[in-house]
Amino acid sequence: MAGNCTWRKSSYSGGTDGSSCVEVAFTQVVRVRDSKNTSGPELGFSADAWQVFVSAFSR
Repeated sequence: MAGNCTWRKSSYSGGTDGSSCVEVAFTQVVRVRDSKNTSGPELGFSADAWQVFVSAFSR
């Protein structure tokens, strides 16, 4: 996915060694990547699909 955007690190990322880091960017789609491999692959979600995903883990 090309283009500039602002990435935010998840407050749920972590572990004591910082090895589990996820970043999210909100553009036309919600983009998700591994913050340790910023040039690596990304996942893309529609806004509706992202809301379903986040809701499933915020119970």
